[in-house]
Amino acid sequence: MIIYNVTVNIDDSIREEWIAWMKDVHIPAVMETGMFINNRFCKVLVEEESGTTYSIQYQLKDMEAFQLYQELYAAQLQKEHKEKYEGRFVAFRTLLEQIDETHYTK
Repeated sequence: MIIYNVTVNIDDSIREEWIAWMKDVHIPAVMETGMFINNRFCKVLVEEESGTTYSIQYQLKDMEAFQLYQELYAAQLQKEHKEKYEGRFVAFRTLLEQIDETHYTK
């Protein structure tokens, strides 16, 4: 499995608006591309000098799906985010390959 991780530090003055937009507009638009299996929207639990950091993780079946997403959809979706919140966020993207997953129950 491949995980496309987008880490965003968002200005606290617009944090609640941004969270709502991500949940109601952006993440659904990414998922509607059909390239992703599932997603997680997480708050990063570290203290920052400014803003609050979030991690949005999208799971893909394989690299082919990621490459297709990059070719067909990524630029437009990133542009919409940048235009709406320009100057009020910092983002970086990481591509991960899942090696193993273990679930423990007691």
